[in-house]
Amino acid sequence: MQVNIAESWKHILLEEFEKPYFHELVNFVKSEYQNHTCYPKGSDIFAAFDYCAFEDVKVVIIGQDPYHGVGQANGLCFSVHDGITHPPSLINIFKEIETDLGISYPKSGDLSRWAKQGVLLLNATLTVRAHEAGSHQKKGWEQFTDAIISKISEEKSDVVFLLWGGYAKKKGAKIDKKKHHVLTSGHPSPLSANRGYWFGNKHFSQTNDFLKQKDLTTINW
Repeated sequence: MQVNIAESWKHILLEEFEKPYFHELVNFVKSEYQNHTCYPKGSDIFAAFDYCAFEDVKVVIIGQDPYHGVGQANGLCFSVHDGITHPPSLINIFKEIETDLGISYPKSGDLSRWAKQGVLLLNATLTVRAHEAGSHQKKGWEQFTDAIISKISEEKSDVVFLLWGGYAKKKGAKIDKKKHHVLTSGHPSPLSANRGYWFGNKHFSQTNDFLKQKDLTTINW
């Protein structure tokens, strides 16, 4: 099956593209995009892989669904295009970076700048129907993104996985913790952050400390 995904990932995921569940998923997504407003736009569904080649992956951040508001989702978890109001979770991510690393709160909510440095910004579900959170869950995306996490875990070493919230932590079952560095905390959404489960996790400085230990280039957050 022909899937429009970056070359560096094609050979890694070829087996998945041939599986029956993936064929069913493609048919479901095509039908949804034809009959409903869905996000992100079709050309951005695999944006996380366009910006971050398999061989460049140093950090993986796992989100849940794409944003389902108008113009928000851009194919990278937690990220929005320039000019779009920052959603609450992204605001809390930037606030944590501010206190953790002393980096000023940025104007741009477009995290492609992270992706280009080797941060895979992976949502567990890559599409969503407008204004209907979770509408494309349990259709096959989760199996596909589990396979991606497994491939990274098996074929690479010393990758930092940032698992924020219960959903991401469950996805972490696919990670070999002996080979990789896994950091967990609450989700940056206000519900979790305001209860004290997010702020102060220092995941951004800890990620760079680990990369330094391994003689890898740190991330300019």
